[in-house]
Amino acid sequence: MTLIIGFLVVLGATIGGYLEAGGNLAAMFPIAEYIILFGIALGLLIIASPMSLLKNLGRKIKISFRNQAVPTEDYLDALKLLYELFTKARRGGLIAIEDDVVTPNESQIFQKYPSFLNDHERREFLCNGLKPIIDGRLKPEQLAHMLEGDLEAKHEDAHLPVQTLNLVGDSLPGIGIVAAVMGIINTMGSISEGAEKVGIKVGAALVGTFLGVFAAYGFVNPLGARIKLNNVYEMQYFALLMKGIVGFTGGMAPLMAVEYARRAIDPAFQPSSDEVENMVKSLGSAS
Repeated sequence: MTLIIGFLVVLGATIGGYLEAGGNLAAMFPIAEYIILFGIALGLLIIASPMSLLKNLGRKIKISFRNQAVPTEDYLDALKLLYELFTKARRGGLIAIEDDVVTPNESQIFQKYPSFLNDHERREFLCNGLKPIIDGRLKPEQLAHMLEGDLEAKHEDAHLPVQTLNLVGDSLPGIGIVAAVMGIINTMGSISEGAEKVGIKVGAALVGTFLGVFAAYGFVNPLGARIKLNNVYEMQYFALLMKGIVGFTGGMAPLMAVEYARRAIDPAFQPSSDEVENMVKSLGSAS
């Protein structure tokens, strides 16, 4: 919602100021300039991005329209899930959670938290992090390095849509100049039609330059910045899972491992230590 409000403010301020200065709004919509500018921008996006990246970009843009990239409830669900999982492992050993990790869709613990279970990336990160420890293929002290590598790979993958948007944003002013030059070329062939016709065509050509700069700095680059910020919050969710796993497999009690995980959350959304303790105590009483 805040993204939409921001876009509306940009549009409102631009159009309002233009009309206040006596501008003719109809002159701002020469269809040819829009076709050239946004057609080339779309082609550039397709050239620079494989299909997987385009899909990821679409997903990131969709997330940007949320008020919060990772809802606070998702963080809380992750903390509760970790506590239940670690408590079960503390009582019966790591082998007790093997079925939960190997077949998460059938796990009674995971099924309580659809925000985790229904997200493939979250589910795979946690399960793939625990499997080597449960199987005995990896020592607890080695696990942190492996998960840090996974987290770094996720960070790089999440940054690719930002790079793509920045490429488009940086290119739009130049594409606007291309549209304007093409408009001027068209105008040169119409000089004999009189000053009024020439003025209209020159104005249409200048709209191309305006659109390129306006779209870049008013929409595309700010959207890239929003996605970059959202990536930070998404990486904090995975860091939460990583810290919880590393803390518990390193010998921490379930509550302390969850407390260690809690500290990965941004302070703006982070529950207090007392809130987490009361939350997990209620889970214990419920069971």
